[in-house]
Formats: sequence, C-alpha cells, structure tokens
Amino acid sequence: MLAEYQITLAPQVRETARSDAREVLDKALAQVGFIPNMYANMAHSPGLLNTYLEGYAAFRHGSGFTPTEQEVVFLVISRENGCEYCVSAHSFLADKASGVPAEVTDAIRDGQPIADQRLQALAEFTRVLVSSRGLPSAAQTDAFLTAGYSERQILEIVLAIAVKTLSNYSNHLFHTRLDDIFASRRWVDSR
Repeated sequence: MLAEYQITLAPQVRETARSDAREVLDKALAQVGFIPNMYANMAHSPGLLNTYLEGYAAFRHGSGFTPTEQEVVFLVISRENGCEYCVSAHSFLADKASGVPAEVTDAIRDGQPIADQRLQALAEFTRVLVSSRGLPSAAQTDAFLTAGYSERQILEIVLAIAVKTLSNYSNHLFHTRLDDIFASRRWVDSR
C-alpha cells in the first residue's frame, strides 16, 4: 500500500548526508552490514531512523520472543499496515536468518491461519493489537496468555508495533523501492 502523496526527497547517501544523518546511517550500517533503501529514506529525519534502530534492537534482543516469534510479530504488523516493503523484507529475513518455516511465513503473507497453535495465538493477538489500536478484549488477551505468553510480552508487541509504524508509514510515504536482496520474497498487497 502506498500513500497517494509521495515524498520526493532523494535517499540519503552516507558520503553526502548531513553529519547527524551520517551518524545514524553509520549506526545502521554497523547493525545490518548495508544501508537498506528504507534507512536511506528515513535518514532525512535522523531522530526517526535512530528511534527505529534503537527500538528494533531492543525488540530483537530483549523481547523474550524467539527469532521465529519475532518475525511472526513483524510480519503480522507489516501485513496489517499494508507495507509491501516490510512484508517482503521480513519474509526474506524469516527464510534466511530467523529459521521460520516457509509455511508459517506464507500463511501470514496470505492472511491464512498458522498450523502451529502457539504461533497462531501470537499472530492473532498481534493482529488484534494493531487493528484495535491497543484495545484487545479480555477474552483475546486471555487466549494470548493461555498460549504461554506473558503480560510483559504484550508490551513488547507494543514496542514492535511502534517500530513497524515508523518504518511502514515511512515506506508508504516514500514509495520505498525494494532492495534487490529482498526481491525473492516480494509481496504485493492484493487485499
């Protein structure tokens, strides 16, 4: 999903970026080994990109979710927000870095149930948190907790929603071009 309006700012290049933007691009480069197109766009607001990088790292390292569960959360949020860039990128990461079974990733991409009941509970609760804007019912929350997750992890999903809101909305506004590395898992929102 892309915004009707497209931001026309050219992607930031590390070598010509302002010093504050260059600093956060260097941080991004150190974290992921290259500067994705999304980061090059977000660097126009160094605070935006830095907040994204800090929140993303905090979720990855302190959420209490496994790498597979982390990708489930990121994929569900990005799909709910209609971010073709992030669904594509996280599908690639799910396949290549996080060890998510392809059938789980594909179910999320296709809006279908996940066979693994625990992951399905996580995906559904994440979807509910996004679609309800943080107002799940007691029954929806109980289903999440009964699946073995904790109240603290509810807050970690809120963190992931915040991070993905930064990237998803930026990508909508920039019409961010998908990096070639993620092209094998390109996703187009056909809803």
